[in-house]
Amino acid sequence: MNFDLISPTVWVVVGIAAVIQIGLMITALIALARTPNNRLVFDAKWPWVLIIVLINIVGPIIFFAIARKPAPTFEPTTVPHAADLNRTVNSLYGTDQR
Repeated sequence: MNFDLISPTVWVVVGIAAVIQIGLMITALIALARTPNNRLVFDAKWPWVLIIVLINIVGPIIFFAIARKPAPTFEPTTVPHAADLNRTVNSLYGTDQR
């Protein structure tokens, strides 16, 4: 293949696409490593590694769009009593002795 026939503009576009691809892939792999298995759609990391690495620019985008389940929210089951709140405040800040 004769690379002299390819214009410098095409080389710039290919270079920018390569930087975007590598950046997306590294970012997605770091996010995948930090995500627990129970928050992933397939409940395993290896399918997502294959998707991120083998499907060029689209793989990391798919990972960020649909791979992770929302984090569980904390719903308090009971409302603390005023006495418990007062005891907690007093233990943290002490009682007001004016």
